[in-house]
Amino acid sequence: MSQPKMNDAEYALLADFRATLRTFMAFSETQARSVGLTPQQHQALLTIRGTALGNATVGYVAERLMLKPHSASGLLSRLEEAGFVLRESDPTDQRKTFMRLTMEAEQLLESLSLAHLEELSNLKPMLISMISQFC
Repeated sequence: MSQPKMNDAEYALLADFRATLRTFMAFSETQARSVGLTPQQHQALLTIRGTALGNATVGYVAERLMLKPHSASGLLSRLEEAGFVLRESDPTDQRKTFMRLTMEAEQLLESLSLAHLEELSNLKPMLISMISQFC
């Protein structure tokens, strides 16, 4: 059985979709840098904040950011040194360490996140239109 072939319009749609995603990512990277964070640091803070308290381990952050555990550990150490992340030992298992944001990181992340939500709101009609054409 042969696979269905793609037509020119489908290629154009995929190209437009990827370009729109890249535009959003460029916006995100610029926003992070404007407040003194690398894009990866911003993503780490968002990952920690978006995780239930007590679940943001080095391994979890590594998985979400598609990093090796030692790379995630180094990233989190730099965030800790910058005063954005606190490490807390699990009271039931001292081998486990959880990450938590400092108040400064919470405020910085909220500002960044509000800007991201506004940008997504601007892109929403275009993204919905593209996605609806895929199926």
